[in-house]
Amino acid sequence: MSGEDLHMRRAIDLAERGRHQVMPNPLVGCVLVRDGQIVAEGWHDHVGGLHAEQMAIADAESRGVATQGTTAYVTLEPCNHFGRTPPLH
Repeated sequence: MSGEDLHMRRAIDLAERGRHQVMPNPLVGCVLVRDGQIVAEGWHDHVGGLHAEQMAIADAESRGVATQGTTAYVTLEPCNHFGRTPPLH
């Protein structure tokens, strides 16, 4: 399995953490990767909570890891509409 496949598999596994918590929203997981290594993770945890991408960025920031230059592997395209939680800018 390639590194990209492993990163997406991890994002899918993280997304599962939101099962039964995020309905009617979809399950979404995200990993941030630099130089082939996962540096941060996130998932949509509950309705009205942070989006997976936002949680991954918050995870990176809490560890003192810069997100610039990372690649995001997200199980669903990043949100681009305004609802309970607005999209990232």
